[in-house]
Amino acid sequence: MTQVVVKPGEDIDQALRRFKKAVMNSGITKEARMHERYEKPSDRKRRELKAAIRKIQRARAKAAQKDRD
Repeated sequence: MTQVVVKPGEDIDQALRRFKKAVMNSGITKEARMHERYEKPSDRKRRELKAAIRKIQRARAKAAQKDRD
């Protein structure tokens, strides 16, 4: 659970902004979206495989760009 301690003299808007940033960084919203509906195991594997392929392709493209420079 994400917590933000409000500092003395800190504006509520600033504390809320820090809280929202902490929630986004912790991945709570991403996990909640994933649990909104049921995903079949085969669909999950397919999604994860596509993500892994994209990650590898990005790494290769970055390495190729670095070699050209």
